[in-house]
Amino acid sequence: MTLQFPRSAVGIAALALLCGPAFAQDAAAPTNPPAVAGAGQAQTLSTVEVTSERLKKARMELSPETGATVYRIDQSAIAALGKGDATPLDEVLLTLPGVAKDSKASGSLHVRDDHGNVQYRINGVQLPEGISGFGQTLDTRYIDTITYLTGALPAQYGLRTAGVVDIQTKQGFGKPGGSLGITLGSHDTLEGSGSVYGTTGNLSYYLSASGVGNSQGIENPQPTLDAQNDRTHQGKTFGNFSYYLDDDTRLGLMFGSYDGRFRIPTNPNQAPAFSLAGFSDLGSGYNALPSSSVRERQDEATRFLALSYQKSLGALDFQLSAFHQYSSLHYRPDPVGDLIYNGVASDTERTNASNGLQADASYKLGDAHTLRFGGLYTRASTRSLNAVNVFPVDDSGAQVGNTPMLVNDNSGKTGALASLYLQDEWRLDPKFTVNYGLRYDSVDAFTKEHQWSPRLNLAYAATDSTALHAGFARYFTPPPQELASQQSINLYTGTTNQPEVANSDPVKAERSRYFDVGVDQKVGEHLSLAADAYYKHIDNLLDEGQFGQALILSPFNYAQGFARGLELSARYSDDHWAAYANLAHQKAMGKNIVSSQSLFGADELSYIANHYVYLDHDQTYTASAGASYRFGADQVSGDVIYGSGLRRTPDGGAPNSAALPHYTVVNAAYSHTWKYGDGGDVVGRIALLNLFDEKYLLRDGTGVGVGAPQYGTRRSLYVSMTTHF
Repeated sequence: MTLQFPRSAVGIAALALLCGPAFAQDAAAPTNPPAVAGAGQAQTLSTVEVTSERLKKARMELSPETGATVYRIDQSAIAALGKGDATPLDEVLLTLPGVAKDSKASGSLHVRDDHGNVQYRINGVQLPEGISGFGQTLDTRYIDTITYLTGALPAQYGLRTAGVVDIQTKQGFGKPGGSLGITLGSHDTLEGSGSVYGTTGNLSYYLSASGVGNSQGIENPQPTLDAQNDRTHQGKTFGNFSYYLDDDTRLGLMFGSYDGRFRIPTNPNQAPAFSLAGFSDLGSGYNALPSSSVRERQDEATRFLALSYQKSLGALDFQLSAFHQYSSLHYRPDPVGDLIYNGVASDTERTNASNGLQADASYKLGDAHTLRFGGLYTRASTRSLNAVNVFPVDDSGAQVGNTPMLVNDNSGKTGALASLYLQDEWRLDPKFTVNYGLRYDSVDAFTKEHQWSPRLNLAYAATDSTALHAGFARYFTPPPQELASQQSINLYTGTTNQPEVANSDPVKAERSRYFDVGVDQKVGEHLSLAADAYYKHIDNLLDEGQFGQALILSPFNYAQGFARGLELSARYSDDHWAAYANLAHQKAMGKNIVSSQSLFGADELSYIANHYVYLDHDQTYTASAGASYRFGADQVSGDVIYGSGLRRTPDGGAPNSAALPHYTVVNAAYSHTWKYGDGGDVVGRIALLNLFDEKYLLRDGTGVGVGAPQYGTRRSLYVSMTTHF
C-alpha cells in the first residue's frame, strides 16, 4: 500500500490511503494508474499497453474532482470483503461513509439520506437509468477501480448527484487468460463465473459472465432463517473492447446484460381482507388459500451498449460516446391471493428504452487553466402495461361484489434530457486550485423544466499533511421517467383500487442548493483522518416509495426539504495491515407532498402539509469498519456495519416519527492463494456473514411509501474457489 501526496501541479490534497486494504480518499485529480497486465500479472509493457495507459489517464483527466469528496476502491479492497469480488456492488459501496443499507425493494442503499439519485459511469460513459428492481446490473468481478464522488460536484456531474460511482473496468493486456469460479453456501446458493481476456494486434478484449441461484433473492418478511417462496435466478454478462487506431486514438465498445427472476416471499398468517367467489368468504370465514401459499413473481432485464471514440490532439483531449439501454420489469401477481388479501391483482409490465450521445473534452490553456466542456442528450421511451383485476365497492368503500372486474390501464411516453457544461480548473498556485463552472439541464417528459446551475469548488493544501476542500453547487434532478407516470385515477372509481385522494399532480424536478466543506489530515506514514460536513436546501424534494404489491417504486415531491450531515473517517495501512472506520450523522426532512397525492391517505397528506417529517430512508447514525491482515499467501479480514435504524410510523403517531431498532452486522473471511506455473493461481475463500446471527429489521411495513416488512439476511456461510489462468 502506498500513500500518495498531492501533485503540486494540481495544488490539492490527495491523501491516498488504501482501505480494506486499498481504499483511498482524496480531493485531487487521479494519479497515474499503474501499468498492469490482464489478470494483475506484471509484464513488460507492449506498445499498445503503453498507449492504453496514456489514453486511460487522459480519459480520467476529463472528469475533474476538485473540491468534491472523493474515495477510491481497487481490487485489493474488494478482495478483503467477505465474498471478495462476488460481493454485490451495493454492498461494496456500504463500506463508504454516509452510505446506508436498505431493503432491495426500497433501493438497496442511500447516499447522504437521499433516495437513489446515484449516477453510474463506466469508463467515462454515464449509464442511462433503468427501471428499479432487485437486481444489480453491474458485476463487481469486472471492476478494476471505483472512484466515488459526493458533496458539491464540479459542473460535469449533473442529474443524479447524491453520489457518482465512476468505474474503470478490467482490460485484456498481456498474454491471453481468464478465470473460472464457483461459490457454494447458505440459502441454497450456487454461483458460477468466468472471464476471458487478451490482446490481438491493436485490439484488447475482456469478457465476463456470471450466474447465481439462491433462496434469498428478496429480504424475508419474517425473522426466520429462510423465507417461504423466496427463490431467484440471475445472470450477468459484460464485454469491453478497445481498438487503438494510432497512438492518440481509441475506439471502445462496451456491452452488458442482466436477467433476474424472482419469487416474492410470502408473509404467513395474514387474514383475508376480501371475498372472492369460490375461494374466500369473509362472512363464513372460509378461505381456500392461506397467505403462505400466495405465489407472486417478478422478472427483470437490462441491456446496455456504448460505442466510444477517444482522441488526443495536443492540448485537447475528448471522448464522444453513443449509448443504448433497455430495461424491463414484469410483476406477475397471484391472481387469487392478491385479490383475497389486497383486493387488487395487477399484472404490471414496464419497459424503458434510452438512446443518446455524450461528449466530454478538456483543453489545457497553459499551466494555470484547464477548460472542460461537454454535454449529454438522452431520448427515452417508456411503456406501462397494466391488467388490473379489482372488486366493485360502494360509496363508503365497502366491497359489494365477490366477482372481480378487469381494468386495462396502459400508457407510454417519449421524453428527452439535455445537458451542457463549461468549467475552468484554475491553479492559482501550487497549493490552491479553484474549479468554477456553469451547467444547463432540461427535461421534457412528464414534466417540462430547465435550470442553469453554477458550481464553485476550492481545494487548498495547507501543509504537506493537511488538505482542505469546499464547494457550492446548484442541482437539478428530474424525476426518473421510467418510474413517473400520469396516473389513470378515474379508471378505478368505484373499485377496490380507488384512491382515497382523488387528485394527483405531476411529479416535478428537484432543485437544490448544496454546501460542502471537508478536511483531510495525514498522521504519520500510515494513518489518515478525514471529516466532511454538508447542508442541502431543497425545493420539490424527490422521494420514492412502494405503493401496492408490485415491487416498483413511484416518485413524489415534498414542496420543501433539507438534508444535513457530518461524516468522519479513518484509514490505516502498512505492509500487512489495512483498516478503515467510518461514522456518519445525518438528518433529512420534508414538508407538504405536492405531487402523486393519490398514492397517500388523506390524513397522512393533511399532517405532512403542515409539518416537517423525517424521510422514510433517514438514518441518524451509520457506521462501518473493517480490517484485514495479509501474511504470505493467506489473508484474514473482517468488517462490521452499524445502523441506528430507518424510519417507521408508530401506531397513532405522526408519519415517520420513530426509528426502527439499531443493528450491528459482523462479517469475517479467510482466503488462501495457491500459485502455479506461468503466473496462474487458485484462490480459496471461506466467508461467514452476519457472524453473530443478528436478527434485524430493515423495514417494518410502516412509514411513508413503505411496503412489506423486510429483515436482514441471517448468518450465512459461503465457500468459493476461483482459478486465474
